[in-house]
Order: sequence, then C-alpha cells, then structure tokens
Amino acid sequence: MPSFRFNFLAGSVLIGLLSAMSFVSFFWFPHDPSALNFEVQLQGISRANWLGTDEFGRDLFSRLLVGSRGTFYVGFVSVGIGLSIGSFVGLMAGYIGGAIDEVLMRLIDAVYAFPAILMALLLATVLGPGTFTAVLAIGVATIPMFARITRASVISVKQKAFIEAGKALGAGHIRLIFRYFLPNISSPIIVQASIGLSLAILAEAALSFLGLGTPPDVPSWGNMLRESQTFLAFSPLPALVPGIAITIAVFGWSLLGDGIRDIVDPFTRDG
Repeated sequence: MPSFRFNFLAGSVLIGLLSAMSFVSFFWFPHDPSALNFEVQLQGISRANWLGTDEFGRDLFSRLLVGSRGTFYVGFVSVGIGLSIGSFVGLMAGYIGGAIDEVLMRLIDAVYAFPAILMALLLATVLGPGTFTAVLAIGVATIPMFARITRASVISVKQKAFIEAGKALGAGHIRLIFRYFLPNISSPIIVQASIGLSLAILAEAALSFLGLGTPPDVPSWGNMLRESQTFLAFSPLPALVPGIAITIAVFGWSLLGDGIRDIVDPFTRDG
C-alpha cells in the first residue's frame, strides 16, 4: 500500500477511535470519574477498573473518557481561532500586498515571538488560569502559521492565468476572493489545520500539566499527568494511561495531516 494511503487510513482510524471515545463519554462511562474510593488507591487493571485507579481511587478509564472531551474541545476551538484569524490576515496580506502586507506580516512576526506557554502565563495573570485561558493562548499562538501559509498560497495563486482571466471578465474583489482564490488555497490550509490539531492537543496537555489550562477539578489528560507524577514510583498506570492517549492523538492527527497533504499534492508522495 502506498505510504500516503497508509498515513491517511492509519490517522483516520486513530482519530476515529478517539472521537468515538469522546462521543461515548457523553452517554456512558463505567464509574463516576470524580468519585473517591480510598479502598482501591493505585490499583492495577481489574474487572472493575479496566485501566486501574489513581491515587484517590478514581477509575482511570472513566477519567480518560471524560477527559477526552476537554482535550478535543480545546484543540478544535483553539485551531478554529487560529484558522479564522490567521487565514483572514494572510489572505489580506497576500491579496492586497504592498505596505499592508508589510504591516500585517510584521504583526504576525510579533505574535510568533510569543510561545503558547508564555502567552498562557500572560493571560493567566489577567484572566486567571482555566480552559478559556488555554483556548485563547493556543489559538493566538497558532495564528502565525495559518497567516503565513495562507499568504504564501495567495501570492502563488496571484501569478496564475485564471486570475487575470477573472479580472478581464470584470470580477470584483469579493468574487475574485471567493470564486478564484479560496478554492485554490484551501488544501494547504486544511492540511495545516490537521497538523495544528496535534500541536494544540499537545499544548493543552502541557498547559494543564502546569496548572494553566483545564481546572484541577475537571478531568483532562494533562491534569491526569500532573496528578500522577507524585506517585509514579508506586504505580505507572496513572501516568501511562493519559500519556499514551496524548501520544495516539498527536500521532493520529500528524498521520492524517501527512496523508491529506500527499493526496492533495501528489509531488510530495514518496511511494
């Protein structure tokens, strides 16, 4: 099987499984993810607790299911923020050009200079730590990559003959953008969004691990990792369960992004 098909199928399967897990968590989970049971602290895998329990006797499988909601929520919303704002800025910069292009891209460079974690620290000082802070910090941090790839795509499309043909037919700016530009620059943006989701999920876990993301009383994969570090020597399961889930999510989105890229751009295929 060609590698691009394998990447796309493998990524789709992994993300499909995680998405199904997140969907199921709205209707069913074996135990209350917040229920304390000190009689089964740091218990291994058993019939009652499929993935064991944490230091408070909470069921790890149930917390993994419920925690997937917040992880996907932060990932999709933050990438949505970066996609909408970054693509708009990149489109305007590439389409208008000149001084507008220079000013907008210098602003993008300024945003790019602030890592997501530093952005979260600044926002947490003003807004306080929480899910909204994580979403906003990751969303702002992803704006530059969408702006740059959109601008580069627009500049490339501007040189095409069909753009000149559209202008010759009397197409205005709005029609040119929606009829000619957007359909031809959507592929790299979609690929970047898929790859951006893997980075957003990793960033959410890092921010929650640092106490800047999802509140401690809400199950999330980053919170599970943070809580497990003290008892890692007694039981590795509380750390392995969310760690493996984060790895699968990041790997899945990366594979899916690579597969989509190779499908829409055959010249990148290696077999």
